This record gives sequence, C-alpha cells and structure tokens, in this order.
Amino acid sequence: MMMSRGTATMVRSVTGPMSARLFSIAAGTGSVIGAARISAGLAGSEKAVATWWIKSYPVIGARNASTVALGEKEQQDHKEETVAGGGATSGDQKGKEVVSYWGVPQSKLTKEDGSEWKWNCFKPWETYQADLSIDLKKHHVPKTFLDKFAYWTVKSLRLPTDIFFQRRYGCRAMMLETVAAVPGMVGGMLLHCKSLRRFEHSGGWIKALLEEAENERMHLMTFMEVAKPRWYERALVFTVQGVFFNAYFLAYLASPKLAHRITGYLEEEAIHSYTEFLKELDKGNIENVKAPAIAIDYWRLPADSTLRDVVMVVRADEAHHRDVNHFASDIHYQGHELKDSPAPIGYH
Repeated sequence: MMMSRGTATMVRSVTGPMSARLFSIAAGTGSVIGAARISAGLAGSEKAVATWWIKSYPVIGARNASTVALGEKEQQDHKEETVAGGGATSGDQKGKEVVSYWGVPQSKLTKEDGSEWKWNCFKPWETYQADLSIDLKKHHVPKTFLDKFAYWTVKSLRLPTDIFFQRRYGCRAMMLETVAAVPGMVGGMLLHCKSLRRFEHSGGWIKALLEEAENERMHLMTFMEVAKPRWYERALVFTVQGVFFNAYFLAYLASPKLAHRITGYLEEEAIHSYTEFLKELDKGNIENVKAPAIAIDYWRLPADSTLRDVVMVVRADEAHHRDVNHFASDIHYQGHELKDSPAPIGYH
C-alpha cells in the first residue's frame, strides 16, 4: 500500500514513544471498529496514523484479538470460581485444570473401587498382573561368534557394576533400569523409521519393543521410591546411559540380531541381580518395607504388599523381556525379518 508524502511524514513524526503506544493499542483492539476508540484518545495526526495502521493490517489485530478475548474469558471464569469458592488458595491453584482454547479433554479416571486415579504417568488399562510362573533358569547357550561376543560383552559390563554397588541392590536396580529401558526404545525407534522408509508393516514389533521400554521405565519409577540416589549416582547415570545409548544404536544399525542377543543376556543378568536382591531381603540385610503405591497400582498388587513382592514381579518382567529379545535374535539368525513373525505384544 502506497502512502502519500503527508502520511509518511505523519508516520515518521510519531515514531519513538508514540509508536510503541500505537502498536500496543492496535494489537489490543484487532479490528477496524477499534479505530474509532483509539482515535478518541489521540490527537490530530495520531488519529490519522492509528486509523491507517489498523485498516492496513487488520489481520494482526484480529489474531491478537482472539488471544486477548480468550485471556479475558479465562480471567472472568477464574474470578467467578474464586467468588463461588470463597477465595482460592495456593493449593487450589496447583490443582486447577489447565484451561485451553483448543478443547483437548483431560480425562478423569477412577479405579475399580470408584476412588480417584492419581497417576498421570500410566493409565488403568496399562496395568496388569505379572506372570510369576515363568521359567527363570532358561539360558541361551552362546555358540556362534556373535553370540559369544554378546555374552562376554555383557559379562564384562557386570564387573564394574559389582565393584561400584556391591550389595546395595536398591541403587543397583535403579542404575540397571536406566540402562534396561534403552534397548526397547532404540529398537522400536529404528523399526519405526524403517517402516516409514519402506512403506511396510512392522508385524507389531514397534509396539512390542516400546512396550518393553515403558515397562522398564516403570521399574525405575518404582525403585526411585525405594532407593534415593546420591548425586554421584545420578551423574553416573548420565555417563552410562549416554555411552550405552549410542553404542546400542550403532550395534542395532550394524546387526539387529547382535543387538537383541545383547539385550537377552542383559535381561539374564537382571534376573540374577534381582534373585540376589530377594536373598538379601530374606536374610534381613535389607528392610522389607511396604511396597510403593505406584507399584501396587501398576502391577495390581494387594494393598499390603511389600518390597519383596515388588522385586518378584519385576524379576518376572525381566524374564519375559529375556524371552522376547532372544526370540527376536533367533528370527534374524534364521534369515527372516521381525515383521515376518507376529510380535508378542503384552507378553510380560
């Protein structure tokens, strides 16, 4: 839009403090109708510039007007709630639901007994009862070079862990789960990208591996309630997870059968670690405290469950992950791809 010399002179004359005032007023009204209101409070040349600006750029005003209107509505709703409730406290503010223009619903869930579901990190339909009847003694005997490489790689990783944690099995479990949750996420991510590149289905393996990663993460969330990590243990997590993530990522790109075999042996070591954990609990060397609330809801445990019950179900989960990853490796060894065999979704 071309301006006359006189209009341009007026625009230059009101730059500086006036321009900031003009911009804020124009954005706040957001319509040509607002020009009359603005002009009422401005003098001579300022009126002309204000009217010209809003007529020239109505989109900017309209865009801001919707946001401003939303903010005013939220403030009005908040005032009404405050009056109705006799004033809002800081606790009320923290518990208030997020108000959004986009209309995304926030689900309110309840347990089977009708009580409120207090977890937002997992939902009731993601809970389950662990299968404790699984064979814990199964072991894949390494025969090929890749199998032996995977086996001894995992064994070598166990040595520094034993030295560092010794019999502090709570912190050991915490560290173990920060690493154990990586393979499923890496494998699921790479299979996801492969599926997109090749325009093909995954046979459900993306979901199965991500399900494994989520289950391992919930193990960590549970043991965080039991063992409070020290600052240097948290620092160690950054180092170990950073190295392991990148190493496993490259290993999966190079050989998925090797990567899954490594994970299978890692799960075998996890079973051994949790078995030792149970022995220490039975001996009384570790206090058998009440099970964390998050564990009771996640595994649908009885309300009077203890730490020993939690370790039992976690160990069973690790045994199921052991089977899934050795199975995935066997599929590759037999010359097939994972998508050729249905994934054991929900196996744990």
